[in-house]
Amino acid sequence: MINSIEELKQIAEKRKDLNRNAHEELRVCIGSSCAALGSNDFLKDLSKQVKDAELDKKCRVKGVGCNGLCSEAIMVSHYHKVGDRESIYSKVESNQADKFVDTLNTQTPLQEKKCDISQPFFTKQKKIVLENAGIIDPNDIDDYIAHDGYLALYTCLEELTPHEVIEEIKISGLRGRGGGGYPTGLKWETVSKVESDQKYIVCNGDEGDPGAFMDRAVMEADPHKVIEGMAIAGYACGASKGYVYIRAEYPIAVEKINKAIKQATKKGILGTQIANSGFSFDLEVRLGGGAFVCGEATSLIASIEGNRGNPRQKPPHLSDYGLWKEPTVLNNVETFANIASIIRNGGEWFSKIGTPTSTGTKVFALSGHIKNTGLVEIPMGITLKELIYDIGGGPTGKKKLKAIQTGGPSGGCIPDSMLDIPVDYDSLKKIGSIMGSGGLIVMDEDSNMVEVARFFMDFCQSESCGKCVPCRVGTTELRDLLDKFIAKTATPSDFELLKDLCHVVKDSSLCGLGQTAPNPVLSTIKYFEKEYLEGICND
Repeated sequence: MINSIEELKQIAEKRKDLNRNAHEELRVCIGSSCAALGSNDFLKDLSKQVKDAELDKKCRVKGVGCNGLCSEAIMVSHYHKVGDRESIYSKVESNQADKFVDTLNTQTPLQEKKCDISQPFFTKQKKIVLENAGIIDPNDIDDYIAHDGYLALYTCLEELTPHEVIEEIKISGLRGRGGGGYPTGLKWETVSKVESDQKYIVCNGDEGDPGAFMDRAVMEADPHKVIEGMAIAGYACGASKGYVYIRAEYPIAVEKINKAIKQATKKGILGTQIANSGFSFDLEVRLGGGAFVCGEATSLIASIEGNRGNPRQKPPHLSDYGLWKEPTVLNNVETFANIASIIRNGGEWFSKIGTPTSTGTKVFALSGHIKNTGLVEIPMGITLKELIYDIGGGPTGKKKLKAIQTGGPSGGCIPDSMLDIPVDYDSLKKIGSIMGSGGLIVMDEDSNMVEVARFFMDFCQSESCGKCVPCRVGTTELRDLLDKFIAKTATPSDFELLKDLCHVVKDSSLCGLGQTAPNPVLSTIKYFEKEYLEGICND
């Protein structure tokens, strides 16, 4: 049981001493992308061969989370403690363990697999949420503790009042990373002021946007960081119970979070009277059935309670009437993963990163027609051009970039002419898109933007819970109208109806799903109207 910061530091030093004895580490990615190509078998084979060659005292072999460059899986990192040097190898095959044993023996890099770590994909990122991804073993709590893990939580318990914790979060300017961008400190403060014998902390790991995999990767790579953020929120708000809501299609993330909860409970980091402080906090995992609408706050709460995931009207808000009718804080995975770093470094440190109204960093999942498909973390305020061309490597092949879709089904399509816009909440909103949870899809010149809008509308229509007429009927009618434009049988009146119906659905739907469903249509009409006009039959 860890009862103080000193005991926490002792465990950290003990693990660091163990690490120091091995002067090298071979870190094998066991995240979903690499695991799909056999990285777990590669890890077992590599561990065995290193041990058989009696190199295990010289070099530790361990599994780690995704370092971001998913398009180059399987990824392996060879870290040298002397000189703090690292070589990253990409597109490693699952039967190539022997080549890395040879590398250990000869100290000669595996040149044909070596990745250029001086490229902008690595140098232009700033990692806060992903600071441990690709470095620590997500299955090993002591490895997390050795990298300042749970130091923020114990600092809160020993040195800060709940009010002071909330003030640091407010000073940081952190806004919710789930899409809405609501100030996190203000949300916590509201719940902390509500008088109640029971409060809850809920983590939204549902992540239903097509092309989004940020939260999944964070939970797989650094589950304890999410847990630490939730525990700090519990202390700050006076909550003693938390739930991590994860979609069942994320089996590796579910496994990592469950294992991390058990490890933290065993060490007394979760449970009753943590560090003899009088603060108690327990965590449980709840699985979602894959309904996109359960990403909406009230639907998610209903799902945890065992009910159908239907939204309800607000107010009352979750701060007064949340899980089981009690005050509840709901943030997403990335939001909680920022908390420990803010407490360790101070809210002012975080506020100086990014822009004045969009502080810190943002994790994006790059997908579509882009060379460097994967996960990146960038400071708020860099331009879309830097994100797409420098970090992302630009479009695949020789095709020209046509549009970027941000914010998933709730977002908008941005034309290539607007790439100089900074990536922050306010700038994206001004041009008809949103930050969203961080999915970013790149489309080249061959993309048909009406078909893109139709794809997202079809998704929203199928994921609608059906509770309110504007969403249930409106999304169906919008999809059918878009079919006409694609078939080139639309009429001029259909075009006017399409625009009018978008605003009706947007203005009168019950929850965020319906209210934002027309966004891809509206943004493509705004920037790619010509493609709609080409779908009008003039006969």
